[in-house]
Amino acid sequence: MARPRNSDGDARQRLVEAAGRGFRTGGFGGAGVDSLAKGAGLTSGAFYAHFDSKAEAFRQVVAEGLAMLRNGVLAFQEKHGRNWRDPFIDFYLGERMQVGLDEACGLPSFSQDVARADDATRAVYEAELEALVAALAGGFRGANARERALALLAVLSGAAAMARAVKDDRARRDILAAANAAAKAI
Repeated sequence: MARPRNSDGDARQRLVEAAGRGFRTGGFGGAGVDSLAKGAGLTSGAFYAHFDSKAEAFRQVVAEGLAMLRNGVLAFQEKHGRNWRDPFIDFYLGERMQVGLDEACGLPSFSQDVARADDATRAVYEAELEALVAALAGGFRGANARERALALLAVLSGAAAMARAVKDDRARRDILAAANAAAKAI
């Protein structure tokens, strides 16, 4: 039987979505439980009814963020077949760069905080990253598919982080154009 609207399952999902926005914009250290709960329209008590800690919520958000990227890659591979890479790169460095930081890709958004996180969070990140790399590698032909997948992720996520960090629009465009050319050469 489906849960009614505003049930505990809905509250948990609202918390995950609000935590995703909060961690993307404020980082792990800058997002407090009260503000994460408030972003979901709930109280910190409700937060703790669904998560044992802020770190547990962060792990969930990291897992979902990387899974979203993996699902996007798989959708491009399904839609474009063997020619998926260039349309994906254009989308990632184009349309996806137009969304606000609160909706940005989880890979560049969370990597720095994960590097400082506990072992459990790093393990979740690593498992999701490996699944993402496998999905990308599955779309490459020829030798060195895993290495090419890692290189593509590094170029895309590094460019996204750099482009979001600069204030100047021309610098942002230059970063994204250079990354687009480099990514397509992989």
